[in-house]
Amino acid sequence: MLARFRLMARERLRKSRERDRSMERHFEALSRRLWPWRLSLLVWVVVLLAVLDHASTYALLELSGNQQVYESGPLARWALRLGGFEVLLIVDIAAAGMLSFTAVLVRHLYSRRGFAGFGRAAFVLLLVPYTVIALAAIYNNLLLTLL
Repeated sequence: MLARFRLMARERLRKSRERDRSMERHFEALSRRLWPWRLSLLVWVVVLLAVLDHASTYALLELSGNQQVYESGPLARWALRLGGFEVLLIVDIAAAGMLSFTAVLVRHLYSRRGFAGFGRAAFVLLLVPYTVIALAAIYNNLLLTLL
C-alpha cells in the first residue's frame, strides 16, 4: 500500500515538473520582453536610480525653496527624521541592495533546481517594478523642484 502511494506521488511530481517546464519558456519570454539586456545591467540601473532618487529628493526638499512639499514615503520620512539626508542615502542604498540581493538569490535558487527561465523571470519581475516606481518618483521630484 505504501509503495503504491509513493509510486503515485512520484508520478504526480513528474507530471507537475513537466507542466512547469512547459510554462517556463513563456515566463522567460515575458522577462526578455520586459528586460532584453543582461541582468547585471538591471542591478546597476536599480543602484543608479536609488542614488538619483536620493539626489532628486534632496533637490526638492532642500534646494527648491518650496516649504509645502514633503516626503510622502513612510520609510524615507522616517530616515529623514532620524538623521537627515545622510541616513536617507543609507536607507535608499540598503533598500535597493536588499531588493537586488533577493532577486539574485531567487534567481540562483530557481537555476539550481533547473528552472533558469523562472529564475530570470523572478529576477526581472522583482526589479523592474522598482525601476518604474523610482523613475516616476525622480520625475515627480524634478518636476516639483523646477515649478
